[in-house]
Amino acid sequence: MPGKPTAVLLLGPTGSGKTPLGRKLEENGLSGRRAIHFDFGAELRSAAAEAGRSAGLDAAELEVVKRSLVSGALLEDEEFPVALKVLRAFLHRLRPTPVDLLVLNGLPRHAGQAERMENLVDIRLVVVLEATAEVAGDRVGRDVGKDRAGRPDDKPADVRRKLELYERRTRPLVETYASRGVTVLRLSVGTEDTAEDIYEAMRVRGEVVS
Repeated sequence: MPGKPTAVLLLGPTGSGKTPLGRKLEENGLSGRRAIHFDFGAELRSAAAEAGRSAGLDAAELEVVKRSLVSGALLEDEEFPVALKVLRAFLHRLRPTPVDLLVLNGLPRHAGQAERMENLVDIRLVVVLEATAEVAGDRVGRDVGKDRAGRPDDKPADVRRKLELYERRTRPLVETYASRGVTVLRLSVGTEDTAEDIYEAMRVRGEVVS
């Protein structure tokens, strides 16, 4: 379908460094192309803070956003119109060109979302940040990526719940996209790895997005 933005999808458990990497990609670009970082969690928090105005959310949709932020639950298929509004508002605001790369962080997060997004974006590369539960928990606790300030959902119990949810609902997307012929790049993340380290590992691997 013409007109779909070319996208890179970042996957990984909470604390693995997706948001810092997304920011680094936006700062440096990828494969000689400008990268635009769509941080779904940050967009939801922004929508909640300003009563959903920029995304055009109505009161019921805003309540869906608030519940998701409090509980950490994924937006299910019937709630996808909310995610769609948030994404479309972001794209309208940033206006990516056909040669730009859209870096998706936090969407899609399960099979239903992935299916609904097929007509919206053209995902050409999946970057998987591999971190054990122990490493992820340590990174969150020390805010290694400097992206956890103001997060009410970083208590140990919250982190354990999000790690379990990632393994059960989100990690299967790796094989989903691999089976479609999408390039999958796996990067191991340690407790001290910074966004610069992870970005450099991407660069050394020489992955490109055509």
